[in-house]
Amino acid sequence: MIDGQWLAGIGIGFLAGFINVFAGGGSLLTLPFLIFLGLPANIANGTNRVALLMQNIVATGSFKQMKVFRYKEGLYLAIPAIAGAIPGAFLASSIDKEFLENFIGVLLVVMFLFVLIRPERWIKAKSSGSTRIGIPQIITFFFIGLYGGFIQAGIGFFLIASLILVAGAGLIKANALKLFIVLIYNLFAFGVFVLNGQVDFLLGFVVGIGNMLGAFIATRVAVRYGPRLARIILLIGLLFSALNIFDVLNIF
Repeated sequence: MIDGQWLAGIGIGFLAGFINVFAGGGSLLTLPFLIFLGLPANIANGTNRVALLMQNIVATGSFKQMKVFRYKEGLYLAIPAIAGAIPGAFLASSIDKEFLENFIGVLLVVMFLFVLIRPERWIKAKSSGSTRIGIPQIITFFFIGLYGGFIQAGIGFFLIASLILVAGAGLIKANALKLFIVLIYNLFAFGVFVLNGQVDFLLGFVVGIGNMLGAFIATRVAVRYGPRLARIILLIGLLFSALNIFDVLNIF
Protein backbone atom coordinates (compact mmCIF):
# COMPACT_ATOMS: atom_id res chain seq x y z
CA MET A 1 0.00 0.00 0.00
CA ILE A 2 1.16 3.52 -0.80
CA ASP A 3 0.72 6.37 1.70
CA GLY A 4 -2.50 7.61 0.08
CA GLN A 5 -4.06 4.16 0.28
CA TRP A 6 -3.17 3.87 3.97
CA LEU A 7 -4.94 7.17 4.67
CA ALA A 8 -7.91 6.17 2.50
CA GLY A 9 -8.16 2.84 4.30
CA ILE A 10 -8.22 4.52 7.71
CA GLY A 11 -10.74 7.12 6.49
CA ILE A 12 -13.11 4.55 4.97
CA GLY A 13 -12.72 2.38 8.04
CA PHE A 14 -13.64 5.35 10.24
CA LEU A 15 -16.90 5.92 8.33
CA ALA A 16 -17.69 2.20 8.39
CA GLY A 17 -17.05 1.92 12.13
CA PHE A 18 -19.22 4.95 12.87
CA ILE A 19 -22.09 3.65 10.72
CA ASN A 20 -21.89 0.11 12.13
CA VAL A 21 -22.34 1.30 15.71
CA PHE A 22 -25.57 3.14 14.91
CA ALA A 23 -27.05 0.84 12.29
CA GLY A 24 -25.18 -1.49 9.94
CA GLY A 25 -23.93 -1.70 6.39
CA GLY A 26 -20.45 -0.27 6.99
CA SER A 27 -18.98 -3.18 5.04
CA LEU A 28 -20.61 -1.70 1.93
CA LEU A 29 -17.72 0.78 2.14
CA THR A 30 -14.82 -1.39 3.28
CA LEU A 31 -15.38 -4.46 1.06
CA PRO A 32 -15.36 -2.55 -2.25
CA PHE A 33 -12.27 -0.66 -1.07
CA LEU A 34 -10.39 -3.90 -0.33
CA ILE A 35 -11.44 -5.33 -3.69
CA PHE A 36 -10.32 -2.09 -5.36
CA LEU A 37 -6.85 -2.65 -3.85
CA GLY A 38 -6.67 -5.96 -5.72
CA LEU A 39 -7.89 -8.52 -3.20
CA PRO A 40 -10.12 -11.33 -4.51
CA ALA A 41 -13.66 -11.12 -3.10
CA ASN A 42 -13.23 -14.08 -0.72
CA ILE A 43 -9.97 -12.70 0.71
CA ALA A 44 -11.50 -9.22 0.96
CA ASN A 45 -14.35 -10.80 2.94
CA GLY A 46 -11.91 -12.52 5.30
CA THR A 47 -9.72 -9.42 5.61
CA ASN A 48 -12.74 -7.31 6.47
CA ARG A 49 -13.32 -9.54 9.51
CA VAL A 50 -10.09 -8.22 11.03
CA ALA A 51 -11.48 -4.68 10.93
CA LEU A 52 -14.86 -5.82 12.25
CA LEU A 53 -13.27 -7.64 15.18
CA MET A 54 -11.15 -4.59 16.07
CA GLN A 55 -14.20 -2.35 15.74
CA ASN A 56 -16.52 -4.50 17.84
CA ILE A 57 -14.00 -5.10 20.62
CA VAL A 58 -13.60 -1.33 21.02
CA ALA A 59 -17.32 -0.58 20.62
CA THR A 60 -18.58 -3.22 23.05
CA GLY A 61 -15.86 -2.32 25.54
CA SER A 62 -16.80 1.34 25.30
CA PHE A 63 -20.52 0.67 25.70
CA LYS A 64 -19.78 -1.66 28.63
CA GLN A 65 -17.63 1.00 30.28
CA MET A 66 -20.58 3.38 30.09
CA LYS A 67 -22.82 0.64 31.55
CA VAL A 68 -25.14 0.51 28.53
CA PHE A 69 -25.44 -3.31 28.62
CA ARG A 70 -24.22 -6.41 30.42
CA TYR A 71 -22.14 -9.16 28.84
CA LYS A 72 -24.42 -11.77 30.42
CA GLU A 73 -27.39 -10.51 28.38
CA GLY A 74 -25.42 -10.66 25.15
CA LEU A 75 -24.17 -14.18 25.82
CA TYR A 76 -27.67 -15.50 26.54
CA LEU A 77 -28.84 -14.18 23.17
CA ALA A 78 -25.67 -15.11 21.27
CA ILE A 79 -25.83 -18.80 22.21
CA PRO A 80 -29.10 -19.60 20.35
CA ALA A 81 -27.91 -17.42 17.47
CA ILE A 82 -24.72 -19.46 17.13
CA ALA A 83 -26.78 -22.67 17.31
CA GLY A 84 -28.87 -21.40 14.40
CA ALA A 85 -25.85 -20.31 12.38
CA ILE A 86 -24.51 -23.86 12.09
CA PRO A 87 -27.44 -25.34 10.11
CA GLY A 88 -27.79 -21.96 8.38
CA ALA A 89 -24.36 -22.39 6.84
CA PHE A 90 -25.45 -25.70 5.30
CA LEU A 91 -28.57 -24.05 3.84
CA ALA A 92 -26.49 -21.50 1.97
CA SER A 93 -25.98 -23.65 -1.11
CA SER A 94 -29.67 -24.50 -1.52
CA ILE A 95 -31.11 -20.96 -1.42
CA ASP A 96 -31.60 -18.97 -4.63
CA LYS A 97 -29.39 -15.92 -4.08
CA GLU A 98 -31.36 -13.50 -6.28
CA PHE A 99 -34.68 -14.38 -4.64
CA LEU A 100 -33.15 -14.09 -1.18
CA GLU A 101 -31.57 -10.69 -1.87
CA ASN A 102 -34.88 -9.33 -3.17
CA PHE A 103 -36.65 -10.72 -0.10
CA ILE A 104 -34.09 -9.03 2.17
CA GLY A 105 -34.54 -5.77 0.27
CA VAL A 106 -38.30 -5.88 0.85
CA LEU A 107 -37.76 -6.57 4.57
CA LEU A 108 -35.38 -3.60 4.82
CA VAL A 109 -37.93 -1.31 3.15
CA VAL A 110 -40.66 -2.55 5.52
CA MET A 111 -38.39 -1.95 8.50
CA PHE A 112 -37.51 1.52 7.16
CA LEU A 113 -41.22 2.41 6.97
CA PHE A 114 -41.87 0.99 10.42
CA VAL A 115 -39.03 3.01 11.98
CA LEU A 116 -40.22 6.10 10.08
CA ILE A 117 -43.94 5.81 10.86
CA ARG A 118 -43.76 4.45 14.42
CA PRO A 119 -40.80 6.24 16.00
CA GLU A 120 -42.13 5.76 19.53
CA ARG A 121 -41.24 2.05 19.42
CA TRP A 122 -37.61 3.00 18.79
CA ILE A 123 -37.19 6.27 20.68
CA LYS A 124 -39.26 5.70 23.81
CA ALA A 125 -38.27 2.10 24.47
CA LYS A 126 -36.51 1.75 27.79
CA SER A 127 -32.73 1.86 27.64
CA SER A 128 -32.08 0.51 31.12
CA GLY A 129 -33.09 -2.55 33.04
CA SER A 130 -32.82 -6.18 32.03
CA THR A 131 -33.47 -7.38 28.51
CA ARG A 132 -36.18 -10.05 28.28
CA ILE A 133 -34.69 -13.51 27.86
CA GLY A 134 -37.05 -16.46 27.56
CA ILE A 135 -38.43 -19.00 25.09
CA PRO A 136 -39.66 -16.37 22.55
CA GLN A 137 -36.26 -14.67 22.57
CA ILE A 138 -34.35 -17.96 22.27
CA ILE A 139 -36.48 -19.01 19.28
CA THR A 140 -36.15 -15.58 17.64
CA PHE A 141 -32.39 -15.45 17.96
CA PHE A 142 -32.03 -19.03 16.76
CA PHE A 143 -33.69 -17.95 13.51
CA ILE A 144 -31.59 -14.78 13.45
CA GLY A 145 -28.55 -17.06 13.65
CA LEU A 146 -30.01 -19.34 10.98
CA TYR A 147 -30.29 -16.31 8.70
CA GLY A 148 -26.83 -15.07 9.58
CA GLY A 149 -25.37 -18.50 8.93
CA PHE A 150 -26.12 -18.46 5.22
CA ILE A 151 -26.06 -14.76 4.42
CA GLN A 152 -24.68 -11.78 6.35
CA ALA A 153 -26.51 -9.00 4.47
CA GLY A 154 -28.72 -6.93 6.74
CA ILE A 155 -28.00 -8.98 9.86
CA GLY A 156 -27.26 -5.85 11.92
CA PHE A 157 -30.62 -4.31 11.08
CA PHE A 158 -32.52 -7.49 11.90
CA LEU A 159 -30.63 -7.87 15.16
CA ILE A 160 -31.62 -4.33 16.16
CA ALA A 161 -35.26 -5.01 15.32
CA SER A 162 -35.28 -8.28 17.28
CA LEU A 163 -33.52 -6.77 20.28
CA ILE A 164 -36.03 -3.90 20.46
CA LEU A 165 -39.29 -5.57 19.48
CA VAL A 166 -38.75 -9.03 20.98
CA ALA A 167 -36.16 -8.61 23.74
CA GLY A 168 -37.37 -5.19 24.92
CA ALA A 169 -34.09 -3.27 24.69
CA GLY A 170 -33.91 0.44 23.95
CA LEU A 171 -32.28 1.56 20.69
CA ILE A 172 -28.89 2.44 22.18
CA LYS A 173 -28.75 -0.74 24.24
CA ALA A 174 -29.87 -2.75 21.20
CA ASN A 175 -26.96 -1.36 19.20
CA ALA A 176 -24.54 -2.31 21.98
CA LEU A 177 -25.91 -5.85 22.24
CA LYS A 178 -25.94 -6.16 18.45
CA LEU A 179 -22.22 -5.35 18.29
CA PHE A 180 -21.45 -7.87 21.02
CA ILE A 181 -23.42 -10.65 19.31
CA VAL A 182 -21.76 -9.87 15.95
CA LEU A 183 -18.39 -9.96 17.72
CA ILE A 184 -19.12 -13.52 18.86
CA TYR A 185 -20.21 -14.47 15.34
CA ASN A 186 -17.07 -13.08 13.79
CA LEU A 187 -14.77 -14.94 16.17
CA PHE A 188 -16.05 -18.17 14.61
CA ALA A 189 -16.12 -16.86 11.03
CA PHE A 190 -12.67 -15.32 11.31
CA GLY A 191 -11.15 -18.63 12.36
CA VAL A 192 -12.53 -20.27 9.21
CA PHE A 193 -11.05 -17.56 6.99
CA VAL A 194 -7.67 -17.83 8.73
CA LEU A 195 -7.58 -21.62 8.34
CA ASN A 196 -8.29 -21.20 4.62
CA GLY A 197 -5.55 -18.57 4.20
CA GLN A 198 -8.04 -15.91 3.19
CA VAL A 199 -6.92 -13.00 5.38
CA ASP A 200 -4.54 -10.12 4.57
CA PHE A 201 -3.67 -9.09 8.10
CA LEU A 202 -1.85 -5.86 7.15
CA LEU A 203 -4.74 -4.44 5.10
CA GLY A 204 -7.24 -5.62 7.69
CA PHE A 205 -5.28 -3.90 10.44
CA VAL A 206 -5.05 -0.61 8.51
CA VAL A 207 -8.80 -0.49 7.85
CA GLY A 208 -9.38 -1.72 11.40
CA ILE A 209 -7.61 1.32 12.85
CA GLY A 210 -10.24 3.49 11.18
CA ASN A 211 -13.04 1.16 12.26
CA MET A 212 -11.91 1.36 15.87
CA LEU A 213 -11.71 5.16 15.86
CA GLY A 214 -15.10 5.50 14.19
CA ALA A 215 -16.68 3.02 16.60
CA PHE A 216 -15.17 4.67 19.69
CA ILE A 217 -16.46 8.12 18.73
CA ALA A 218 -19.86 6.74 17.68
CA THR A 219 -20.43 5.08 21.06
CA ARG A 220 -19.82 8.43 22.78
CA VAL A 221 -22.11 10.25 20.36
CA ALA A 222 -24.82 7.59 20.73
CA VAL A 223 -24.91 7.80 24.52
CA ARG A 224 -24.67 11.60 24.57
CA TYR A 225 -27.29 12.40 21.95
CA GLY A 226 -29.52 9.39 22.52
CA PRO A 227 -31.94 7.36 20.41
CA ARG A 228 -33.29 10.25 18.29
CA LEU A 229 -29.98 10.64 16.46
CA ALA A 230 -29.54 6.86 16.37
CA ARG A 231 -32.97 6.51 14.73
CA ILE A 232 -32.04 9.00 11.98
CA ILE A 233 -28.81 7.17 11.20
CA LEU A 234 -30.67 3.84 11.31
CA LEU A 235 -33.17 5.16 8.74
CA ILE A 236 -30.34 6.31 6.45
CA GLY A 237 -28.58 2.96 6.79
CA LEU A 238 -31.74 0.99 6.04
CA LEU A 239 -32.52 3.03 2.94
CA PHE A 240 -28.90 2.91 1.75
CA SER A 241 -28.72 -0.89 2.13
CA ALA A 242 -32.11 -1.50 0.50
CA LEU A 243 -31.18 0.63 -2.52
CA ASN A 244 -27.91 -1.28 -2.84
CA ILE A 245 -29.65 -4.67 -2.75
CA PHE A 246 -32.04 -3.54 -5.51
CA ASP A 247 -29.02 -2.36 -7.59
CA VAL A 248 -30.11 1.27 -7.48
CA LEU A 249 -26.71 2.31 -6.13
CA ASN A 250 -24.67 -0.53 -7.70
CA ILE A 251 -22.02 -0.50 -4.98
CA PHE A 252 -21.23 -4.20 -5.55
